[in-house]
Amino acid sequence: MFETILLSGSSNPFASAARPIVELINMAAGPLLTIVVALGVIYCILLGVKLAKAEEPQEREKAKGALKNAIIGFVLIFVLIAALNAMVNPLMNWMNNNSSTQIELNTGK
Repeated sequence: MFETILLSGSSNPFASAARPIVELINMAAGPLLTIVVALGVIYCILLGVKLAKAEEPQEREKAKGALKNAIIGFVLIFVLIAALNAMVNPLMNWMNNNSSTQIELNTGK
């Protein structure tokens, strides 16, 4: 995904340096996201069990607060991932346009 945008065109002077990094990101993104989702679900289930088992009001409030914070954190992670995916194309286009502009300035075209 990132490779076609970042490394397209021969005018990008950073293409050879960026290719291994982009390939690593593309290769690791799916499995890492799956692991984060699985750990998040397990953590929320454990906090839910802790909330259900809490007998004292202080323990219940503490568990409720931890569960609420965990859910907010995971929602925030997914919103940021969606924002990153939405911003990749414009940022890569901007980078490619600026790198070709820099080449023209340096060569005097």
